[in-house]
Amino acid sequence: MQPIPIQAVPVLLSSFVASVHAGFPSPAADHSQKRIDLNEHLIRNKEATFLFRVRGDSMTGIGIYEGDTLLVDRSIDPRHNAIVLAVLNNEFAIKRLYRRGGVVKLIAENPIYPPIQIKQGEELSIWGVVTFNLHKLY
Repeated sequence: MQPIPIQAVPVLLSSFVASVHAGFPSPAADHSQKRIDLNEHLIRNKEATFLFRVRGDSMTGIGIYEGDTLLVDRSIDPRHNAIVLAVLNNEFAIKRLYRRGGVVKLIAENPIYPPIQIKQGEELSIWGVVTFNLHKLY
């Protein structure tokens, strides 16, 4: 698992101004169109944001699946309960950060994986905070 730097080239997509309903659409909906740059919507700090491809199933409970692409921002302060890219004993892992009362754990979002309590002598660093999951639907 290696970081993929974000490219500086804008990613422009068409955006319809009308909102999308999960039921039946209104026949009178306005269909005006404009262009949006995904970098403006997904990236807070371009120099500190990287893409990672997910391996494994430990985070399926919150919709992170094998093959998904995560945006990870290294400039965000990792807080309790954030989804983070951790480096534990030189291994990358995507987990929920638990940090309370001097106890630090990495928690999976799949009940078959137990929490990992960080013990004395283990090397843990939080590489970055996951900000978005680019999840393919087809």
